Amino acid sequence: MSRYLGKVALFVAVIAFGCFEPIILAQQASVAGAPPATSGLSTDKALAQAEQGHCQENISALKRVMYSKVPAETRKRAGIVGLRCSLTLDDHDSTAEFIRLLRKQFGRDPEVLFILVHAYSDLSTRAAQDLGRTAPQSIPAHKLNAEALEMQGKWGPAQLEYEGIIENDPNAPGIHFLLGRLLLSRPDAGPDAPERAKQEFQKELEVDPNNSGAHYVLGELARRDEKWDEAISQFSQAAKFDSNFSEAYLGWGVCLVAVKRYQDAIPPLRTAERLTPGNPAVHHALATAFERSGQKEEAEREFAIHRSLDTATPRPPAPEKPR
Repeated sequence: MSRYLGKVALFVAVIAFGCFEPIILAQQASVAGAPPATSGLSTDKALAQAEQGHCQENISALKRVMYSKVPAETRKRAGIVGLRCSLTLDDHDSTAEFIRLLRKQFGRDPEVLFILVHAYSDLSTRAAQDLGRTAPQSIPAHKLNAEALEMQGKWGPAQLEYEGIIENDPNAPGIHFLLGRLLLSRPDAGPDAPERAKQEFQKELEVDPNNSGAHYVLGELARRDEKWDEAISQFSQAAKFDSNFSEAYLGWGVCLVAVKRYQDAIPPLRTAERLTPGNPAVHHALATAFERSGQKEEAEREFAIHRSLDTATPRPPAPEKPR
């Protein structure tokens, strides 16, 4: 249904509960027998020692290499080794610095991107472990566990986690929304799931009236039932509270086209186009609004863009035909 429906913070949840292999590939440096500081060592010597696990003594030298004008392959090697070392040492500041430098200097390198995926995974795993150790009964800990259960398709236990949070704190922000989303995503939720989910989204808005995700999904539910006025209201609220929410602008415009308010549909669809210029559904809806409001030239331009885009790309629903 959009980024707000069926899309959990799954990457974080999965890696947090051990489903992603950590990146700690370098060995822990031993204190005894460690080589001396590297202030006088060559770049190659510092790299070789760090690769052998002598991280503490060489991490500063690896940073200097990244800032130097040595060949790109040497800087890349230093960045990868430095990142591994900083993770081994649990040095968060250095980890962040190496990630930044690698992304800046080698942001399109497949090997570097692969390393960064695992680095983010490892950082998330550690943060989740810290959360579990320091506040295992907190709402964030239960929420993270519920998200991990959703990722594993364990809908029942995940739902119980959300319901347990609500039982302890009915006004916990975001939880009614997450429960409603789960009810719509759960394949065995039953025929009454949309209505139950709708109630949860409405409860979420009682807790947080500015929750753009809840407004958006309520708009989608109304659109599916052809309750156009309600859908327009909810989509416009979602866009109001999140000015970058392209799906909300698209839904808003599509519903205005459905009720033949073609001129009114153009501004939100223009915004959706600006936010997601590669979405063919946006161009189709905008072309329809232009065509039916008599702006033939603009309509042809948008239809041409629509035809040029990959029609196989999944996209939101096209505008309803006027009756």
